[in-house]
Amino acid sequence: MGGPLRKVALFGECMLEFQGAAFGAMQQGFGGDSLNTAVYLARCGRDLGISVSYATGLGDDRWSAALMERWSAERVGLDLVRRIPGRLPGLYLIEVDGHGERSFSYWRDTSAAKAYFDVPQTPLEATLDQWDALYVSGISLAILPESGRERLLAAMQAVRRRGGSVVFDNNFRPRLWPDRAQALDCYARAFATANIALVTAEDHQALHQMDSLDQAISHAQYLPSEEIIIKRGADATLVRSPQGEWGQAVTERVPQVVDTTAAGDSFAAGYLSRRLSGASSLEASLFGNRLAARVIQYRGALIPQQAMADLV
Repeated sequence: MGGPLRKVALFGECMLEFQGAAFGAMQQGFGGDSLNTAVYLARCGRDLGISVSYATGLGDDRWSAALMERWSAERVGLDLVRRIPGRLPGLYLIEVDGHGERSFSYWRDTSAAKAYFDVPQTPLEATLDQWDALYVSGISLAILPESGRERLLAAMQAVRRRGGSVVFDNNFRPRLWPDRAQALDCYARAFATANIALVTAEDHQALHQMDSLDQAISHAQYLPSEEIIIKRGADATLVRSPQGEWGQAVTERVPQVVDTTAAGDSFAAGYLSRRLSGASSLEASLFGNRLAARVIQYRGALIPQQAMADLV
């Protein structure tokens, strides 16, 4: 990944976000797992020589234009965005309980991101030789129709073949998959391609329908990716370096968990910002945990930049 400028592409879906109670006041924003990671990575990598671009589909509407303005203000590159006439961004509603845990309602079946690969060649596919790293999540794969999913997997393989890094984050949402068998097959191929696996233990357990979290963690330790990061909530993060050595990165305690939205997304960004800059996988995990601890003390997917200014 050498050189002073490290170019990272992330593929996924950004949706309009509304947070609040049904028929009550709503706070307006935007988010999506890979977009959240892109923004936090742009913030964390700003002074480290990391360039971030986000690949997705958007419409030709005012909401889509406003999203692009906000991404650009965060220094997220727009060169991989496809504007698709007649399409709209997806939308989701977040409701947060008294413990900071959230529930989601989605309106995304015809979102523009799902149609990203509905052309002979996308901006991402046309520039695969430019990227030092490509980040994809389980949700990135799940939102696509089968043909688009195959092309995204092929893009991941192309980046690996030319010596780039492929990062797969296992975010698993059962409702996005037509059946579990298809999800299992797709995840197995993604992990086999990725050299960096970011694994949320609870999602791994849900995907494989395992009886216990400990069983899921043991299973995840034998994934084929060279570098494996297993996130276990408040417990220490398990880290396997490319050399095969295991270590633990402690998490940071916070006075109050306000909102767990984007905890994993911000961890991924913090981790990649340090890893791409030469830190060890353990050092990068410690920073990822530190950033995630800050994020969960604020409401919404993307916290104010000044709230994390002392970290970057």
